[in-house]
Amino acid sequence: MITVVGMGVSPGAAPAGDVAAGAELVVGGRRHLDAVRLPEGARAVVLGALAPALDTVAEYVAEERPVTVLASGDPGFFGIVRALAERFGAERLDVRPGVSSVAAAFARVGLPWDDAVVASAHGRDLRTAVHLCRAHPKVAVLTGPGAGPAELGAALRDDGRVLVVASALGSAEERVARVTPAEAAGRDWGTAVSVVLCLDEARALGPVRAVAGPRTGPAGWALEEAEFAHRDSMITKFEVRALALARLGPRPGDLVWDVGAGSGSVAVECARLGAAVTAVEKTPDGVGRVRANAAAHGVDVRVVHGAAPAALSDLDEDPDAVFVGGGGRELPAIVAACARRARRAVVVAVAALDRVPAAREALLGAGFDCDGVLLQSSRLAPLPGDVTRLAATNPVFLLWGVRPHGRTEGVAP
Repeated sequence: MITVVGMGVSPGAAPAGDVAAGAELVVGGRRHLDAVRLPEGARAVVLGALAPALDTVAEYVAEERPVTVLASGDPGFFGIVRALAERFGAERLDVRPGVSSVAAAFARVGLPWDDAVVASAHGRDLRTAVHLCRAHPKVAVLTGPGAGPAELGAALRDDGRVLVVASALGSAEERVARVTPAEAAGRDWGTAVSVVLCLDEARALGPVRAVAGPRTGPAGWALEEAEFAHRDSMITKFEVRALALARLGPRPGDLVWDVGAGSGSVAVECARLGAAVTAVEKTPDGVGRVRANAAAHGVDVRVVHGAAPAALSDLDEDPDAVFVGGGGRELPAIVAACARRARRAVVVAVAALDRVPAAREALLGAGFDCDGVLLQSSRLAPLPGDVTRLAATNPVFLLWGVRPHGRTEGVAP
């Protein structure tokens, strides 16, 4: 049997002293080993690289000799329980959890966390955590080397969030600091950081929930045009939006660009599906409409006022997927610029037949696999006399390019 003990994040998380009683092998970090009384004759292994430690555990398990593994907080929450269960089977584990660092951090600031998104940046790409922080009002980020408060703050300087940095939780050196992203970026936080909370303070309390975790996905998408403010029906129609969303595949942890956003209907729909979104729009009134539509649907959309492709050079981070609407004579250059940077897919809506070949060539020239359809739909429309006719919408070409074996597979594991 392998006994897994969570300790150290909160006073009383696990009793000091005899938690390893009876074990012949005790595995844990140096501070955890120093906090317990090792049984006489027991072997201690300082947990560094995981594979050698698991190999040592395997030797003792094979001989049915008792093992104790010490970990911080709740070892079943982004912790060592997963690796132990995969290697030895869950039936061999006796897990005794403590208080997780996430639960402790939210407790320190007096907030519930049943509606929080939790991301681990420990040994993972920080970009996933950054995009979740941009898209959701309450996110906890488990930090790691090169992915701490300073790096997170640098990425979130312009996003209006507050960071709560919790360091050395449960110890005499515990510190909880509330800072702006810019302040976080300018400080050396050392190695004792446990977790960073990223909060939109106006929405941090959140409504009463029946299901834990981030807000559930929308009940529907490809919303009616009437759900958005727009000018003279210049909006991506819901039939086109439905297929565009399917090809974009926006997910939590993704970054999506909506270039030539217009009303921002695609941007808003991607944000409703959990992605971080940047909308690029060249007209001042269009910028206002995108912001108004995002606010009306309760989502965060970053809006950049500028004309593509020039405005794209000001966007620091490459997107996972891009939607391009409009574009005029600049469309081939816009598509090419987006394709150079998109990690997974580019979707282009084109009304003019003449522009289709050049847009397709731009996708193919960037090495994308390219496909497309002409969408033509007719909607039911009432006529006098309680009868119905079919009203045709304008046909639209929808092209999409997918990067072969894309540079990313989405949310980090």
